[in-house]
Amino acid sequence: MKIMSINAGSSSLKFSLFDMDTNDVLVSGLFERIGIEGSCYTIKNSEFKIKQEAVLNNHADAVKILLDKLIELKIINSLEELDGIGHRVVHGGDKYTDSVVVSDQVVEDIIRFSDYAPLHNPAHAVCIKAFREVLPNTPMTVVFDTAFHQTMEKDRFLYPVPYEWYENYQVRKYGAHGTSHRYVSKKVSEVLVKDDLRIIVCHLGNGSSITAVKDGKCVDTSMGFTPLAGVVMGTRSGDIDVSLVPYVMEKEGKSVGEIMDALNKKSGFLGVSKLSSDSRDIEDAIKEGNEQAILAQKMFVNSVVKYISQYYVEMGGCDVLAFTAGIGENSISTRAEIVEQLACLGIKLDVEANNVRGELTCISSKDSNSLVYLVPTNEELMIAMDTLALIK
Repeated sequence: MKIMSINAGSSSLKFSLFDMDTNDVLVSGLFERIGIEGSCYTIKNSEFKIKQEAVLNNHADAVKILLDKLIELKIINSLEELDGIGHRVVHGGDKYTDSVVVSDQVVEDIIRFSDYAPLHNPAHAVCIKAFREVLPNTPMTVVFDTAFHQTMEKDRFLYPVPYEWYENYQVRKYGAHGTSHRYVSKKVSEVLVKDDLRIIVCHLGNGSSITAVKDGKCVDTSMGFTPLAGVVMGTRSGDIDVSLVPYVMEKEGKSVGEIMDALNKKSGFLGVSKLSSDSRDIEDAIKEGNEQAILAQKMFVNSVVKYISQYYVEMGGCDVLAFTAGIGENSISTRAEIVEQLACLGIKLDVEANNVRGELTCISSKDSNSLVYLVPTNEELMIAMDTLALIK
């Protein structure tokens, strides 16, 4: 069976087509700058890579080119060979606790939850509509990033604010990166052939979140009502005292929107380092003795360690600490700095084993109290697997 995973952004469309008999990627690619001048697309597999400019006025244009190219490149002979399409959607509110088959109601709900993810949900809805228009008879599903976190108990997802805010406006912690956290924790359980595990998953990238997983279910997670909360990130501040918002508004004569824009897009690595939001640039600057870069890295590591320590206590220990995503999979030094601060918990790295990037590897020392793993995430495959299960 052939199933396609779709991840749409406000001006992008990322895709992967899987052969579900082998879980192999037949082809993948990215449509960029949709609705913006200079739009283009990249399509590739093990045999070729095509990058080309194209007029992409909207997501419908991208969908049409994508499907035409699949046939032109002989990846498929006809659109009937597409057995299913799975769409990644950031926010499903507290209504969706699992992946679902697409329906008119599901699309309406995605739009309704746009207040929680204004940069993402509207684009997801537009993309789903574009695919449904071209492929009305192809089964489609939605995999929500928030769904995995819906197993949190009320005392973990509620905020200590007037309870009416939750009752009237659904103010609560929702989390994010749920598809990645679910994939990584599932992969760890498969590798260790054990389901009753206490796993702390560190999804560390430009956007970062930490999740406590016990017996396959989310116990707690670092992101909150929006993806702004939690650890220090590429451009997001992570946890702050909300009182600084009106304070800086008054000092600089800015609106709430302007301050929120700064906290989402001009903070984190970028804000502290004054250099870049990319951790690779931060690491390069650290080697040159850049004090701001050193400070930004320390703040990032401290925030990650804080959540790992909290979840270690919440679950009464940790069987596996897993690193994933861009930084987690590729930054040898960051993993080492984080685990070094966890020495009091008896968690230790094997220095030689840690000298690896992007490969499923156990990197803890033999005398470590918890196993430490590097686990490459694969949200696209998780989406395809959910789609396969639903359409069957």
